[in-house]
Amino acid sequence: MAQSQTFLPSPASENDPVEDTKAWLEKVVIGLNLCPFAKAVYVRNQVRYVLSKAEDPDALLADLVTELRTLHAASADDIDTTLLIHPHVLNDFLAYNDFLHLADGVLEKLEMAGEIQIASFHPDYQFADSHVDDIENHTNRSPYPMLHLLREESVERAVDAFPDTDTIYEKNMETMRRIGHEGLKKLLGKDVKDGKA
Repeated sequence: MAQSQTFLPSPASENDPVEDTKAWLEKVVIGLNLCPFAKAVYVRNQVRYVLSKAEDPDALLADLVTELRTLHAASADDIDTTLLIHPHVLNDFLAYNDFLHLADGVLEKLEMAGEIQIASFHPDYQFADSHVDDIENHTNRSPYPMLHLLREESVERAVDAFPDTDTIYEKNMETMRRIGHEGLKKLLGKDVKDGKA
């Protein structure tokens, strides 16, 4: 089976998933400008970080329901987006990918489809038709499995303000190819381990 490179949490953070996620957000997502919309909500402290203690998909679904309701009820000025970090469940990417269908079903059941969307990030994220070690997969590789809850209205506003949203994906791929695995490792200051995809 193919080997993948997964970045280990920094010893300095003592494996604090929230702190590791913040560091990844600062250095990779914002630092490499993978998401041109992320910096604004980050500097305004409108990102909610939630560490799930779930150890099975049912418990994670319950946490997801809670966080969807919390985001939906809050003012966007207070919480614009939520990162639901779940280090103890769905560590297998294929299981995580299957779970996304359940997550979308929850959106429908809560009648929030069209208001909130769920983006996916995982340590072993792999795009369809890509090789497990392709550097481009790191555009969606996070320190821990997580569900990113976004307000559709905020996404639409950001898209309207950014003229070339169609090019973001291609630019991100180019950025990852330019820095490569070693550059990413240096940026994160993390060791690299081999993992099964």
